[in-house]
Amino acid sequence: MLKLKPNCECCDRDLAADSNDAMICTFECTFCRSCAEERFRLQCPNCLGELVKRPVRPANMLEKYPASTERVSKHHGVA
Repeated sequence: MLKLKPNCECCDRDLAADSNDAMICTFECTFCRSCAEERFRLQCPNCLGELVKRPVRPANMLEKYPASTERVSKHHGVA
């Protein structure tokens, strides 16, 4: 099950569980759409995998399976 991390690990922008601006790779590295598209050209700077839109978990499932509250931030050089 996806963790649904609460922030962009590059710019630390908040990304709600229902955000349409959250992008992830196969390892669940999480970025905002702006960093993913403009800074990293849709390629994860950590694993070099593809960054795609993160699915939105339905509200009724968020109650039972809440999103992560653990923030992840890393320094990322220009891709």
